[in-house]
Amino acid sequence: MDIALARTFLAICDHGNFVRASEQLYVTQSTVSARIKQLEDLLGQPVFVRTKAGTHLTAAGIQFQPFAEKLVQIWAQAQQEVGLPDKFTSLLTVGVEFTLWERLLVEWIPWIRSAVPDLALRADVGSSGFLMRQLVEGLFGLVVTYTPQHRAGLIIEKLMEEELVLVSASPETKGPWEADYIFVDWGPEFRIEHMEAFPRNDSPVIAVSYGPLALQHMLLNGGSAYLPQRIVGSRLDEGVLHRVPDMPAFRRPVFAAYFEQDNDEQFKTAVQGLRYVASLEEKV
Repeated sequence: MDIALARTFLAICDHGNFVRASEQLYVTQSTVSARIKQLEDLLGQPVFVRTKAGTHLTAAGIQFQPFAEKLVQIWAQAQQEVGLPDKFTSLLTVGVEFTLWERLLVEWIPWIRSAVPDLALRADVGSSGFLMRQLVEGLFGLVVTYTPQHRAGLIIEKLMEEELVLVSASPETKGPWEADYIFVDWGPEFRIEHMEAFPRNDSPVIAVSYGPLALQHMLLNGGSAYLPQRIVGSRLDEGVLHRVPDMPAFRRPVFAAYFEQDNDEQFKTAVQGLRYVASLEEKV
């Protein structure tokens, strides 16, 4: 199948009509229509229904959508690997949860570039569910996450543990029951432990799923939140933030997930480097 057919199909899915899809793809509307006609001929089923209200997927279109996404992703990956400059011998694609990018991966990338100079890197960030799907589908070679999902043949390796501590912009803060507390959702285990530690807490006024967002809000507007010690340590030392006394800390493990690659020495070195950087971060 011409990859342009899949891209055109996905553009229409994104924009809801043929006109906007043609604008995104820089082709005429008649070209978009011709591509969809060709796609429907190949599949033997219509993929869109066009009405005055817009363009909608048929049942066949809904079934085809995840396959179209995989086609485009795999093609992009193939272009990257085949198109590597001569000085690189292979490409490693790494997926990382948002909060783990800071420090852990920022430290690892220069390490691996020095240790394996002929290995090209591509790093993406996302939610744990997205990253694990990409790993299982073969689009990532290595994932760093708080909440890995076990699959047959998948290696789940604990890298380190993070300590989540309650910090505040004000030294007067007493606990997470105060009105300016920001609840950061660090996952199901944290939610359970948090509820057990503070069973009488009302629902927080602000709840986020991204730790750095809570940190930015605190620095600009005040408040308190549970955040990783490694992220807030320097601000605690500077007196910009304050650790709330007599409050429990929570431990949160960080994992690497990958499929075994016995004959790939570059990959083994990359994982060894990740272990080393994680060991340094755990001491911070």
